Amino acid sequence: MASAAKKPKLSTSSLSVTAETGKNVEEFMKALQTKRETTADSILKYNFNKKRIRIISREQMVPDDCEGIVYWMSRDSRVQDNWAFLFAQKLALKNEVPLHVCFCLIAKYLDASVRQFHFLVKGLEKVAADCKKLNISFHLLEGSGAEVLPQWVIDHKIGAVVCDFNPLRVPLGWLEGVKKDLKKDVPLIQVDAHNVVPCWVASDKQEYSARTIRNKINSKLDEYLSEFPPVIKHPYTSKFEPEPIDWDNAIETREADKTVGPVEWAKPGYDEALKMLKSFIDKRLKIYATKRNDPTQDALSNMSPWFHFGQISVQRVALCVQEYKSKYTESVNAFLEEAIVRRELADNFCFYCEHYDSVKGASNWAQKTLDDHRKDKRSHIYTLETLSKSETHDDLWNSAQLQLVKEGKMHGFLRMYWCKKILEWTPSPEDALKYAIYLNDHYSIDGRDPSGFVGCMWSICGIHDQGWAERAVFGKIRYMNYDGCKRKFDIKAFIARYGGKVHKYVPAKAGK
Repeated sequence: MASAAKKPKLSTSSLSVTAETGKNVEEFMKALQTKRETTADSILKYNFNKKRIRIISREQMVPDDCEGIVYWMSRDSRVQDNWAFLFAQKLALKNEVPLHVCFCLIAKYLDASVRQFHFLVKGLEKVAADCKKLNISFHLLEGSGAEVLPQWVIDHKIGAVVCDFNPLRVPLGWLEGVKKDLKKDVPLIQVDAHNVVPCWVASDKQEYSARTIRNKINSKLDEYLSEFPPVIKHPYTSKFEPEPIDWDNAIETREADKTVGPVEWAKPGYDEALKMLKSFIDKRLKIYATKRNDPTQDALSNMSPWFHFGQISVQRVALCVQEYKSKYTESVNAFLEEAIVRRELADNFCFYCEHYDSVKGASNWAQKTLDDHRKDKRSHIYTLETLSKSETHDDLWNSAQLQLVKEGKMHGFLRMYWCKKILEWTPSPEDALKYAIYLNDHYSIDGRDPSGFVGCMWSICGIHDQGWAERAVFGKIRYMNYDGCKRKFDIKAFIARYGGKVHKYVPAKAGK
């Protein structure tokens, strides 16, 4: 960290939450619980918006002889402020049966490292503890939902399965697998608890840009950006106990790179998410509008790890931040644009575009311009290994990559620069996209997320963007360069913090 007198000045990193915030967070939690209880005594007394759900199965009615309802948790790993959890409890209360939560843990997920599995599993450990207090059984099952859930449902006479929404290919495959193998008299119901406006409500097609989806979402916020009722202590007790869970072993036994471990600044779980939210509201929100694109300033919410794993509801965060609209109007508006409109645009793209992680998913103009410039000479060509090790000729790029490796998070403005340089320094757009997605998914806590795929696709393939002045390699894809960053912020200060060096360029030998 740059603190010596001769080094460039840099604001203190927000990647730490003070003890004072920790003390205040208990009061914050109590206030939120009071809001839930004031909203309704329970989900049975609340007018649940049925447009939040999609019935995936043919069967819609819970069988009379069922002995429980299960919430198949996957994308939204939290108890409170979770529409899927609430809907599952509604079904269980109506049918006067126990409520179960199942999380199906797979051995390997895309390019995730132990860093992400640690954040996920330690967060689930807290979910299980919260469930126990509420007389709700939590089960950690080994394998994908498609592999293990249908039989579990049969074994325990479960009457309905409520699941999360996820627009990505692999989770959609799990959903199809469960749908295919689930008992025919058991309804399978999906709830979008991740987005404020459910993805299928916001739009029924792939949107071209933020401009085309913004009003579709904002016009529905009066209906959807509402307060939550509480998940309550469940009055019906399960006849069987969950299998004991060895949480540390659950992390240890994943097939993931163990050299990329947990980070210090972001601790998993809802309580930790609230601490970060409180520190954002208290300290950083006031400068968010003016300083969020300056990587040397401490202006970001830093909520993305908890958003990605669903350990806190974006809707809850939006409700909390919105309370400061009269005090910090521009900042609140800018944050809601990012947290709701831009994030939900990413879900829209991944849900409606089959090729959300491929050059084939780009608009025709972008595919053509990338193809036209496919054979342009690159000034530098780097391997994935060189990029991973932050050993390019560009000290700013190297510093951004070091931030990603060390902290599991890269500043949003620099993510764009970082990604566009990968296009400039690799043999083809396909290689660039593959490398960018790998690096993001392997090191970033919030990797393997629609927003990550869209960030890479925006930078390299111009999605949600327009054509710009034509140039070598990029064609009409928007260009970013070192001098442009110099004009935007004090790059020396950022480089001093992360220590990226200028490495001598050694061209790769032919065939390597």
